[in-house]
Amino acid sequence: MSEVRGAPTAPVADRPMHDVVVVGGGAVGLLLACLLSRRGLDAVVLERRPAADPLATPSRAIGIHPPGLRALAAAGIGDEVRRRAVVIRDGRVTCDGRTLGRLRFPRSGLVHSLPQREVEALLEERIDGARTVSMRRGVEVTGLTDRGTHLVVHARDGEQRVDVPARYAVGADGVRSGIRSLIGADWKPRRGRASYVMCDTRDDTGAPETALLHFEPAGVVESFPMPGGRRRWVARVRREPTELDAATVATVVEARTGSTFDTDAATAPTAFEAAQHVAHPMAAGRVALVGDAAHEISPIGGQGMNLGWSDAVHLDRELAAALAAAAPIDVFAAYDRSRRAAALRATRQAAFNMRMGAPATGLRLRSRNAAVRVLGLPGLRGVLGRAFTMQWL
Repeated sequence: MSEVRGAPTAPVADRPMHDVVVVGGGAVGLLLACLLSRRGLDAVVLERRPAADPLATPSRAIGIHPPGLRALAAAGIGDEVRRRAVVIRDGRVTCDGRTLGRLRFPRSGLVHSLPQREVEALLEERIDGARTVSMRRGVEVTGLTDRGTHLVVHARDGEQRVDVPARYAVGADGVRSGIRSLIGADWKPRRGRASYVMCDTRDDTGAPETALLHFEPAGVVESFPMPGGRRRWVARVRREPTELDAATVATVVEARTGSTFDTDAATAPTAFEAAQHVAHPMAAGRVALVGDAAHEISPIGGQGMNLGWSDAVHLDRELAAALAAAAPIDVFAAYDRSRRAAALRATRQAAFNMRMGAPATGLRLRSRNAAVRVLGLPGLRGVLGRAFTMQWL
């Protein structure tokens, strides 16, 4: 990769050479930094956002599948995540008040629910105490230059321009990744697109360890346990509303399911469009992409964050092997192939999830409900459970 836009001219010869620069301090970038730290590698995380109050940050993703929990354990926070999380032991699918199917997760396949902001705070604490890894907030990356034997990452720290040399760089900077643009990767759309509204509130369902899926004619309503006696509600809508408050979400939930929730105890709701993309390639030269920078997966099914953590686990091994071999260029070919295959599988499953939750009437509704009943039969229940808890990772 040649010199790319925005490169300042400040000298870099007197700056320390890092093994890895991780661009993006979200859940995936932080996890990768923790894994690199445990190997004793020199890494720095550059995060554009300044320090923020975790309590003021939306909870975003909450589902931690077994492969994700193993990745967090490798980073040194698995026990604390288990202590803080709520365990989701089973799921129930209903339509018009009738149960279509039940799914109980085996002990080895339990899903843990903990807001992403809390996981990120735990990972950042690990980095704060690390000897070889650091994090710099308020730093925005503007360009990359390939020097042959290493890269120079160009950035702005406030009004100051800085150059950060490293043997490898990782783009963990989210769906709107600047690093992805800098390496010229295509952002290819995949099937699956729908609009949803979401709200967290007090859990009054009486099912504190159960995921409730209401496959209603007007569209799916899902709810999941959260720590602190709370529950997340997600409802599919035909389009994102122009005005949204907790009462609006509560009205949708009650109209479709008959359930109500306390709007006074609710967080500010959000509306979002679930879309899917996969980057091609996911690596070029000395740069690799992880997490949402590499793939946008519909949040329906909770795969995105866990898939990103799996990226980080794979890339940690690839980086360690490359650095042990004197940091050659073009070492990410196998990573590119394997992670793109995993992302494509995740997009297919997410598209299936969205189709199952789409509005349906008449024959389509009856066929969908019959399919749910079949998938809930004992012979298929285990396969379905492994698929939805991402055991295939």
